[in-house]
Amino acid sequence: MEAVFQNESGNQGTLRFTAAAGAVAILGGSGVVGYFDPTQAHFFPVCPLYSLTGFACPGCGLTRGFHALFHGDIATAVHFNALIPIWAVIFGLVLISLVVFAIRGRGLPFGWISPKWLWVLASVLLVFGILRNLPVYPFTLLYP
Repeated sequence: MEAVFQNESGNQGTLRFTAAAGAVAILGGSGVVGYFDPTQAHFFPVCPLYSLTGFACPGCGLTRGFHALFHGDIATAVHFNALIPIWAVIFGLVLISLVVFAIRGRGLPFGWISPKWLWVLASVLLVFGILRNLPVYPFTLLYP
């Protein structure tokens, strides 16, 4: 996996347009999350796992957290989701790679991301998802 959308077999113009559309979608979604307060606006989707079970998934609190982060409130952002720094880096790298691909036809090289790192990320998400739902202090601090 060398880069996002690094595919020479398809129509390069279509792939570049799709990458640009993806970047615009990420920026537009970020603008909506930054402008509207998710605690006040009720059009943001609710987590299906939380709706059905009352358990917070590893992504619960990200919308409220990114809203706080976009307004410079890092402590509140981390309170909503302690993994928000990891998600911010992931979303940032994807956004930058999409923009670079739209401009030059090749995204950022992601050769350093091996299956081992994906398993580590999946394990961190699983452990975080379990710990944040334990009704015991200090794990209750992880609950959004």
